[in-house]
Amino acid sequence: MNNVEIASGVYYVGAVDWNLKDFHGYTTPRGVTYNSYLIVDEKICLIDTVKSPFAQELIERISGIVDPSKIDYIVTNHIEPDHAGALPALMKLAPNAKVYVTAQGKEGIPKYYGEQYDFQVVREGDVLDLGQNKLHFIPLPMLHWPDSMACYLDGVQILFSNDAFGQHISTTKRFDDENDMQVVLYEAAKYYANILMPFNRLIEKALNKTAGLPIQMIAPSHGIVWRKHISEIIKKYQQWGQGVTTEKVIVAYDSMWGGTEKMARRILDGLAAAGVEGKLYRMSSSDRSEVVWDLLEARGVLIGSSTLNNGMLPTMGALLVYLKGLRPANKMAAAFGAYGWGGGAQKEIEEYLTVSGMNVEPGLTVKWTANNEELEACFAFGFEFGQKVMNKA
Repeated sequence: MNNVEIASGVYYVGAVDWNLKDFHGYTTPRGVTYNSYLIVDEKICLIDTVKSPFAQELIERISGIVDPSKIDYIVTNHIEPDHAGALPALMKLAPNAKVYVTAQGKEGIPKYYGEQYDFQVVREGDVLDLGQNKLHFIPLPMLHWPDSMACYLDGVQILFSNDAFGQHISTTKRFDDENDMQVVLYEAAKYYANILMPFNRLIEKALNKTAGLPIQMIAPSHGIVWRKHISEIIKKYQQWGQGVTTEKVIVAYDSMWGGTEKMARRILDGLAAAGVEGKLYRMSSSDRSEVVWDLLEARGVLIGSSTLNNGMLPTMGALLVYLKGLRPANKMAAAFGAYGWGGGAQKEIEEYLTVSGMNVEPGLTVKWTANNEELEACFAFGFEFGQKVMNKA
């Protein structure tokens, strides 16, 4: 097997899932990796496993370096199946290994995998002596599950960051500087927006826990290992966690007979005239995880829908349910759309925008389809919203 030694005595033994294109509703056109790291010191330690269908590949990779039965410790930074699904298969080969987890991890593993192991519960500040290196445990509850933690290998100065700093990207090259950084940073932003955005307020606290550590590498659970662009990705996480935005507005809509689409295009013209960057997405043909990536650094969002059965179109409902869970911070928002004999979509959209935590501005509706006067009102609506966005700079 092509086992990559990322540092002295530290090996990448994970798996690359080139074919997975959907990660529970978040599209992954570049695939996914399940990263696992083997530390060969005076004691042998494995950091995380892989998704269960790739258990045999993990075992083969480990076997190319050491006998799996010689593993002393398995650190489970996160019990979700894409991180720990292969744990039962590996424990059959390493029955004497002690499993290091948080208290929530100890509770969750038997429920998920039906097995009790020799658990060692770790707390803030706990250290595991491996010989030449020591492993320091950093609990990170709710980034993004209650059991989540990271750990730091002091001798070679590697931060095993769990879901933080990850990306969903398949590649045969393990390091950031071996890949197209434009693609890597795009996927890192998309990952943050679709996975970690709900936990913005916890990001600064997590970064502070590692701020004093000398870090030569960041080895996340998904994607490439950071070794050259560490300061760049940490700066991005600081900005995203603080909700730093740019003068950009996302216009996401769907339309039955073209009335709402006419409104959306004229509103976009108004935004452009106000001097902001506008992006237009028709949700019947757009990927919502791509929209969320674009929304991450945008200052505003306009949601448009025709009225169907006194409510919004299903495509818009799917987007808004998704946004409700992600809770975008520091965003201005408003609703618009066309209706026939009765309205309802705008009210429903505004309710979702409000519970998503956005600052909702008055919206705009048109009956049937906009005439010339109403199209001018759409332009003015976009222009005024754009001015408000500019004033928030």
